[in-house]
Amino acid sequence: MLEIRWHSRAGQGAVTGAKGLGSIVAESGKQVQAFAFYGSAKRGASMTAYNRIDDKPILNHEKYMCPDFVFILDPGLALTDDITANGKDTTKYIITTHLSKDELISLVPKLKDIKDRVFILDCFLIARETIGKAIPNTPMLGAFMKVSGMYELEYFKDKMKSVLKKLPPNLIEANMVAIQRAYDEVN
Repeated sequence: MLEIRWHSRAGQGAVTGAKGLGSIVAESGKQVQAFAFYGSAKRGASMTAYNRIDDKPILNHEKYMCPDFVFILDPGLALTDDITANGKDTTKYIITTHLSKDELISLVPKLKDIKDRVFILDCFLIARETIGKAIPNTPMLGAFMKVSGMYELEYFKDKMKSVLKKLPPNLIEANMVAIQRAYDEVN
């Protein structure tokens, strides 16, 4: 089973991102869960969202997991949340930050011994410059496609267009540019 934990603030699109990823994966015949846990249901409050993906029915409905991937949508949460909690020796961390990897690791010492599994990019900058809003969920998914290799990027973007079909065409295209940029820029 593949497990993903999203660290975000309410309003940054983690729930929408988790559900969008879940929709795309479900189309391939896999079993999926996408859910969230809010401490306070106010915009800006720290929250977590989760995905589980498996070939078999998923019977575990708890929020606690040993994630394969951890997404940090808000850079401040890398400093305040225990983002490595319940991590495995293979867990990969994708963190949005304007800092270099070395600068980030100096501020979050728990990342020092796992720096080869830490991937960074500035999802906020990408979202602002492409979509026009600081909502980092689609750039994070673009980075995830690169780091995980789950789907070919063009296939993922095509499926993501269906997920975003209620948006105006210019916003759908802006999200595709954001996904592509994040895929290209994550390191």
